[in-house]
Amino acid sequence: MRRPWSRELWRLTGLAALGALLGWPLGAPALGLAAGLALCLTYHLRQLRALHRWLTRHPQAEPPAASGLWGELFDRLYRYQKGQRHTQQRLRATLRRIQESSEAMRDSVVMLDSHGDLEWWNSAAERMLGLQSAHDRGQHITNLIRDPRFVSYFNARDYREPLTLPSPIDERQVLQFQLTLYGDDERLLMARDITRLHRLEEMRRDFVANVSHELRTPLTVLAGYLETFSELGDALPPRLARGLDQMQSQTTRMQNLVNDLLLLSRLEIDRGGGDHAPLDVAALLESIRHDAQALAGERQTLTVAVDEPRQLVGSESEIRSAISNLAFNAVRYAGDGCHIELRWKPHPDGACVEVADDGEGIDPVHLPRLTERFYRVDKGRSTATGGTGLGLAIVKHVLLRHDARLAIDSRPGQGARFCCVFPATRLRANAANDRHTIEAYPASRQR
Repeated sequence: MRRPWSRELWRLTGLAALGALLGWPLGAPALGLAAGLALCLTYHLRQLRALHRWLTRHPQAEPPAASGLWGELFDRLYRYQKGQRHTQQRLRATLRRIQESSEAMRDSVVMLDSHGDLEWWNSAAERMLGLQSAHDRGQHITNLIRDPRFVSYFNARDYREPLTLPSPIDERQVLQFQLTLYGDDERLLMARDITRLHRLEEMRRDFVANVSHELRTPLTVLAGYLETFSELGDALPPRLARGLDQMQSQTTRMQNLVNDLLLLSRLEIDRGGGDHAPLDVAALLESIRHDAQALAGERQTLTVAVDEPRQLVGSESEIRSAISNLAFNAVRYAGDGCHIELRWKPHPDGACVEVADDGEGIDPVHLPRLTERFYRVDKGRSTATGGTGLGLAIVKHVLLRHDARLAIDSRPGQGARFCCVFPATRLRANAANDRHTIEAYPASRQR
């Protein structure tokens, strides 16, 4: 930029000097100087006028012809505008491709601003959610999807898990909603049609529930006759007696499996909540400890520790089933001579019921799959101990129905720790004297 500026400076100086020289013979050098400066100002005003007309009327045309500083300025502005137009064209092409790809998707895609207002959506959203571009643009999403569960999901801002709801325009259609935060607190809403998967899952649940229910009657008949025949075991040949014992064992195992399948089906189908009430967790743990100790016999010792005075709001039968499963699993798999502790203690998220042992432990590679149905770390050992492979799946479903989660920590040779973490909203102050409860079940050694 030095050359154009220097040329303009020399031009200004030359015009001023020329005007002063022309005015000198007339005895008015100052007037001549002013005339020279006026000519220079007129030149610049003409160039400014040309710049204004170019930018306002024909910005895409070639720039006005000029030399010096103005020519450099026009040239730079033209190159800058050309670069901006190319950038805008690329952005438009990118946005067009994004919109075209979104339109090709079968899933609904809805873009929301930082306030939750509708900005853009694809045609699938119009079919699934009933959105209309003529009326709904700028509307808040909760004005159009008014299900209280969606409103709570939207306001909670915890979008790690999707939400399954019926379509707002067709109750027969089941949609899975997933919100994602991006940009400046904006949201992207995606909705998938999972009606077919939902129906298949319902068919699976109904099939398991119906088959399990139908199996109860023949198993009960078999168990009854086997119990009757076992009373005559002394009169039977040894081979028949052994076969009778094995049939009784396997019939009992099948009855346990059917009962667990029926319980899982009920937990999946029934939303529950009708029998929720404040529970005395200390008394519940002591009752479970008594049953688990009867199963363990002299092989293991079980203790109860209570460090949390508050009560837990939930279903006593379901909570008992979940904790019993954890305690009985510890008895079956921890190994002989180990110590098992049932503890009710505070947690950063609220409170937790912990079942811990100092037994054989579990390889961490198995931990992510422990709550899957029929998953066993050691299939041979689980079969020998009478496990159904459904215990931890039942625990998972019970905790989900109580807004809780299961945390597992274990290492081979270092025992296992199963912690049922309940949120603070599930806790209530104990109306009775909490100190008496804690003293009745003193905290044992820290693990």
